[in-house]
Amino acid sequence: MSASLIKPLLMSAILALSSMSMTGCGYNNLQAQDEEVNAAWSEVVNQYQRRADLVPNLVEVVKQYADHEQEVFTDVAEARSKAGSIQLTPEALNNPQAMENYQAAQAEMTSALSRLMAVSERYPELKADQRFADLQAQLEGTENRIAVARNRYIQDVKSYNTSVRQFPNNITAKVFGLDAKENFSVDNEKEISTAPKVNFGE
Repeated sequence: MSASLIKPLLMSAILALSSMSMTGCGYNNLQAQDEEVNAAWSEVVNQYQRRADLVPNLVEVVKQYADHEQEVFTDVAEARSKAGSIQLTPEALNNPQAMENYQAAQAEMTSALSRLMAVSERYPELKADQRFADLQAQLEGTENRIAVARNRYIQDVKSYNTSVRQFPNNITAKVFGLDAKENFSVDNEKEISTAPKVNFGE
């Protein structure tokens, strides 16, 4: 066999062995799980953005009936601005401080929205407005979607972090610099699967 044929065959054999080695060490599995985490995170961000997009319309309707509730409107505007200013990319998901800041901003938005919705209790005409009822229903549905998206993210991070820490994947993870990712922290475990109550008009 000529030297010109041996070299390509040898390279093919090395590539095949490398591929089998990478599969056996868990690298491909870790990459797949990392993609699942990133996809789940994108859905969390998408649902929080959906909520933020509802806020201006909701505030506008409430203002028509309760224009002197300026403090509430200011709180909502500031919370929305703060939540929108914190962009947490998939690359930053293993940064504890970044995750904490993101969660704090979203919690502030939830709190501000709850105060805005509570205003409806003082204004029967507002509660009867069809636009307000529609926006309220959309907000409630969005809060449910946020809870579902967060729950999926929590489960995907749990699976990824378990893989990163288990032998022999932990060796592969160290070699390729794959670290455990930060997860949502909650004071009350029910927060993981229960959306905040926003429908105060019933």
